[in-house]
Amino acid sequence: MHPLISTEALASALSGAEPPVVLDVRWRLGGPPGRQDYEVAHVPGAVYVDLDTELSSPPGAGGRHPLPDPAALQAVLRAAGVRRGHPVVAYDGGDGSVAARAWWLLRWAGHPEVAVLDGGYAAWTAEGRPVNAEAPAPVPGDVVVRPGAMPVLTADEAAAFTASGVLLDARAPERYRGETEPVDPRAGHIPGALNAPTSGHTEGGRWLPAAALAERFRSIGVSPDHPVAAYCGSGVTASSVVLALEVAGLRTPDAPAPLYAGSWSQWSSDPTRPAATGPNPT
Repeated sequence: MHPLISTEALASALSGAEPPVVLDVRWRLGGPPGRQDYEVAHVPGAVYVDLDTELSSPPGAGGRHPLPDPAALQAVLRAAGVRRGHPVVAYDGGDGSVAARAWWLLRWAGHPEVAVLDGGYAAWTAEGRPVNAEAPAPVPGDVVVRPGAMPVLTADEAAAFTASGVLLDARAPERYRGETEPVDPRAGHIPGALNAPTSGHTEGGRWLPAAALAERFRSIGVSPDHPVAAYCGSGVTASSVVLALEVAGLRTPDAPAPLYAGSWSQWSSDPTRPAATGPNPT
């Protein structure tokens, strides 16, 4: 299944005999809760899944959004109606990076039939497509979560990665440069990492075409011949880097880029780990 699905394709699929499971994962850093938006209106049949409490474990030593416990994630996905071999579509209210976390988690859990809605909820509503506030009652699914289908890095592995590969930091440039840090203990970035902000993946709310994404990553220093991995503030938006690398053709479903799930929230909380500042090297 391609990592992205168009609004047209989703609308057609929803009118079919076997519509996909749709997950609404709208979320904002600092709130208010995305569930409030969902309760006002959502794509018909969509089930709300909360990033903080359902797509992550509680904050702690693993960072602000540690990977969820497999059994807990399985319960969440089954309650949403996710079935083995059945497609899932996730959307958010922003640039697709939170929906990419749902995409990444399902892939990590061994469920490859998942895509992110290109343009998200904003594109859906801008085209006048139907929405409602009805709470669906999905038939419980039977998905089995088998974690490990997507590669992850530990902090030590992320530290060593730049010696042989390209480690991409998906945060905003000012956070990467260490000029500001609104949520984590220290400012800066992992030494040797290069900045690839998630905002550069999209234009006008839509994901860039594959060729444009490939050129963007190549301009940063990514090539098909060298290892590449990603991190961000808490392991959420870096999922969109993994997705974008696959769309660009620089990585494949069988060999995706690893994700440092603890990301800067974990790294910066350890005073023994160094922090670099400044822009990407030229």
